[in-house]
Amino acid sequence: MPGLLDRPDPPATIPPASRGQSRPVLLATVGVRIDPRAEQMAIESALETSARLIVANMLTLPPYPATLMLAREFVTLPHEEDLDAVRETANRAAARGLDTELLRITSRRPLVALIELIRERGVGLVVLGPDVRRTSRLQLWLAARRVRRKAGCLVWIV
Repeated sequence: MPGLLDRPDPPATIPPASRGQSRPVLLATVGVRIDPRAEQMAIESALETSARLIVANMLTLPPYPATLMLAREFVTLPHEEDLDAVRETANRAAARGLDTELLRITSRRPLVALIELIRERGVGLVVLGPDVRRTSRLQLWLAARRVRRKAGCLVWIV
């Protein structure tokens, strides 16, 4: 019998879009501002297909159990993420007439949470677009590899 880590992932089940409705576009970043090319790609794709735009800021949950229990809003400090820049991206998309949703997801395993979000929302296009000047190349490469392998949809990477 294969061990837990040896088992293949279950196939991605994507809820079918109803007639005339497009699957959403997901613009994801990892706690840093969004690259302008990725922002443009996601907004134009959502406008072209009349789809909903989901802007997801994926953050790593630091191991601070006392802070987590007493003051969850202070687990991630303002200098540890670029929330204002991500909000500006969501505001620009909403100003262009898109149905936009901004999510701030904190998890010990943010890439696993991103894959779950893709599957839950039935995303049609994932734009993985953290600013490359503020993200390590290794982290971006690993994220891109995992998302390409496990997402059951189109993936565009900066």
